[in-house]
Amino acid sequence: MRLLIVEDEKTLANLIKKGFEEEGFAVDVAYDGEDGLYFAQNNVYDAIVLDIMLPIIDGVSLLKTLRSQNNSTPVIMLTAKDTLKDKVLGLDSGSDDYLTKPFSFEELLSRTKAIIRRRYATSSPIITINDLEIDTAKKTVKRANVAIELSAKEYALLEFLAVNKDKVVSRTMIIEHLYNEDFDLDSNIIDVFINKLRNKIDRNFNKKLIHTIRGMGYSIKE
Repeated sequence: MRLLIVEDEKTLANLIKKGFEEEGFAVDVAYDGEDGLYFAQNNVYDAIVLDIMLPIIDGVSLLKTLRSQNNSTPVIMLTAKDTLKDKVLGLDSGSDDYLTKPFSFEELLSRTKAIIRRRYATSSPIITINDLEIDTAKKTVKRANVAIELSAKEYALLEFLAVNKDKVVSRTMIIEHLYNEDFDLDSNIIDVFINKLRNKIDRNFNKKLIHTIRGMGYSIKE
């Protein structure tokens, strides 16, 4: 999954970035509202972690702008303020959740995963496709009850295919969700990872789950 963090406290922003990257997320960071708005308008994110108190453009104004442009990316708002009025303001502006500083990274991670699951209409952390089971909470994969070891990027790709089960996802969509701004768009790394996934997920089974849709992209389906 790909995440945008908009936070002007650079130490905090970088700590959050590191934490999410260790969980397999691709992460972009903006340190003011102007850059945050630019990132959000020009990239596809699974969720945005947005501070309210930001230079140039504050978080509430940024979020209102996104919602007025029909950008429905889930947003968790961060703030040092803990009054009911501030919470209502954030939620009324279009945020999906609200977290008061100081907070634990574990809580932020849990809440972020929850709003992403709601976005993809999956209330359970378990995704099942035929005899393939993906536990998005534990980041484990089994097929026919046999554990399959995946690298962080292999898992991220499989999870993205799985939450879009039966849909065709293009290479561009995969890149936008799995990699940050620094990714080389001309790279063939997606094809490499698809082949690695097939070797681990499909090779020893008659029923193939990962499919190439010629000229369009890839799909996982039963």
